[in-house]
Amino acid sequence: MGATSTTPRVGIVGLGGIGTHHANCLLDNDANLVAGLDVDAQARQRFAEEYDVDTYADAEELYEAVDAVIVTTPNAFHEEYTVAALEAGCAVLVEKPLAHTLDSAERIAAAARDSPEICMIGFHNRYDPLAEAVASYAEEGFFGEIQHVDATYVRRRGIPGQGTWFTDADVAGGGALIDLGVHAIDLVLSIMDFPEIEEVSGVTRSTFGPRDDYVDVDSWGVEEGEFDVDDSVISQFRTADDATISLDVAWASNREKEKSFLFRGTEGGAKLDLDGELTLYDSSGSGVDHHRTTTIDAEEYDAHAAEQQAFLDAVAADEHPDRNTVEQGLYVQRLIESIYQSSADGSAVEF
Repeated sequence: MGATSTTPRVGIVGLGGIGTHHANCLLDNDANLVAGLDVDAQARQRFAEEYDVDTYADAEELYEAVDAVIVTTPNAFHEEYTVAALEAGCAVLVEKPLAHTLDSAERIAAAARDSPEICMIGFHNRYDPLAEAVASYAEEGFFGEIQHVDATYVRRRGIPGQGTWFTDADVAGGGALIDLGVHAIDLVLSIMDFPEIEEVSGVTRSTFGPRDDYVDVDSWGVEEGEFDVDDSVISQFRTADDATISLDVAWASNREKEKSFLFRGTEGGAKLDLDGELTLYDSSGSGVDHHRTTTIDAEEYDAHAAEQQAFLDAVAADEHPDRNTVEQGLYVQRLIESIYQSSADGSAVEF
């Protein structure tokens, strides 16, 4: 179908929590939200009443009514809806990860290559203003050559929906790594301009999820249900230029929560805290030898809304963006697969 005006008609596929958040962001962006789709009748009724839009159980009917869709289903269904939407002539923003398995991600990427429609993947952290500042500093040469990055995305307690699809490997494809690790990996790689990775090592663990005495004072989890995924991972990548990336990701851990990225370069460094602060480090010989530490704060900001706006602008202009591309999402998916392989093999693997 393709967009026919500067205000593309948008539908949400998957009307759960993240679908609702996307719907609210669309309203904040004054976008043209016209429809929703879900296999659950109660979800459809709730969404129709809350947003005053048509809802569908049949995907083909939805695709006829919209120009673009935002796919927010469980991971195992990303391929089904993304590929069908592209074939129906709709632009697609599909939430991360690209898919639940590498094979499924490859098929999505193939469909995107064959389609003239725009397809983006939902790595919203790239649109955080402080993350954008780090990317700009990297592009301007502030860091010189980035030699090492420590990426930490850790919760003290935060297993999402234990016993739901989030903790079912057949549907999610993995646990903390595929849920949180994709964000950390993508953000680092995008700032480093997607370097060539040569070697991957990693260890995935399932420490807290299977325990009967799991303590969650914030009620992120439930007491019963399937749990056959990882709840933490430690990994390291080595690039062709011998730069290194360390990854520490956990849904649950006995430490303080943290979402930070430490960049060490030959000329400068930075600590990016996604909770709202960026610190830059460098040295100068101007006047007297000295170190400089600069702190940058940011106001509360919804990166999902900014990501959405970039997608809507691309659809309206009918121009494929060079940011959040499916190929980049596929590269991240391959790294995830390599981490799981390394953990299973007990050794580093070539990438």
